[in-house]
Amino acid sequence: MENNETPNDDLNFDNRIPLEELRKAVAAIKAELAKVIVGQENFIELLIVSLLVDGHVLIEGVPGIAKTITAKLFAKTLKTDFSRIQFTPDLMPSDILGTSVFNVKTSEFEFKKGPIFSNIILIDEINRAPAKTQAAMFETMEERQVTMDGTTYKMDTPFMVLATQNPIEQEGTYALPEAQLDRFIFKIKIDYPTTDEEIRIIQTHHERKGSEPQSLIKDVLNPAQLADFRTKIQDIIVEEKLIKYIADIITKTRNHPHLYLGGSPRASIATLNSAKAFAAVNGRDFVIPEDVKRALIPVLNHRVILTPEREMEGMTTDSVIKMITESVEIPR
Repeated sequence: MENNETPNDDLNFDNRIPLEELRKAVAAIKAELAKVIVGQENFIELLIVSLLVDGHVLIEGVPGIAKTITAKLFAKTLKTDFSRIQFTPDLMPSDILGTSVFNVKTSEFEFKKGPIFSNIILIDEINRAPAKTQAAMFETMEERQVTMDGTTYKMDTPFMVLATQNPIEQEGTYALPEAQLDRFIFKIKIDYPTTDEEIRIIQTHHERKGSEPQSLIKDVLNPAQLADFRTKIQDIIVEEKLIKYIADIITKTRNHPHLYLGGSPRASIATLNSAKAFAAVNGRDFVIPEDVKRALIPVLNHRVILTPEREMEGMTTDSVIKMITESVEIPR
C-alpha cells in the first residue's frame, strides 16, 4: 500500500444517501455507554441496529452480566420516555396494558393506561409471567397498539421492547411461545466477560465511588432524528442476488435435517432490514454479503428449533445456522 492510500475500512464512498449524521449518532450512543459498560460491543451494536429498524430485542444471559443496566442506559441515550416492568408469576395482563376504571363524576368507564404505554420498555425476566400475560403482548409488539373494551389505543413512536431472561434458572418460569419469540427481531446471547474486561469492570466501579451509572449518561438522539434515520435505512440499496441469498438461507432452515422448525418469511424480512441497518451504520448505502451474515444468528437463533436428537447431542442453533450459511454460495 502506498503512503498516500487509505485502508479499505476508511474509504469514503460517494453515497447517494447522506449517512454521516447517522454514523455520528451511533458513535455518540456507543461513547455514552462506554462511560459505564465495559466490552459488550456486539450487544450494544445489535441494540442500536434493532432501534434503527424498529424492532424488539430479547436479551438472554446469566444474572449479573449487565443485561438490565445496559438496556436501561441504552434507553437513557434516547430523548424518549422509559418504562420498566418486572415480570412475576402473578402478573396479570391489566397490570401491563391498563384497565378500565369507573368514574363516579361522569358515570362512565375510563381507560387508565398501563406501563406498556411508553417509548422504550424494559421487561425484566420476561419468562416469569404466565401464558395469559405473555399473550397480552402479542398485539402490542406486532401492531403497536392495544385494544381494550372495543377501543384501539395506538402506541407512541418510537416503541421498542427490551426483554431479558435468564437461561439457567427454570423454576417458576414459563417458556415463551414461538409466536411471541417471532416478534423479537433479535435474540442476543450475552456471555461472561474476559479476564481483562473483568478487571476493567472492577476498576470502573471503584472509580465511580458509588455514583449512579444513570447520572453519567446523556441523551444523544431524539425521536425526529430517529425517524429520519429509519427513512434513510429503507432506501439502502440491496441487489437482487443478495435478496436471493437471504431467501436461500432461510429456505434451507425449513428442510434441514437438524432442525424441527425453520425460519418464517418474517425472519427473511428481519434479516433484510438488519443487513440494511448494518450497512448504514458502517457508512455504506448498499448491502454486502457480510451484512447479511452479521444479521443471521441474532435473527434466527430464537426462530429455529433443533430436533430432539440434535438437542440431546448438545448441538446449538448457532452452530446449525453457521453450517447452513457456509453451505450457501456467497453472491459475487
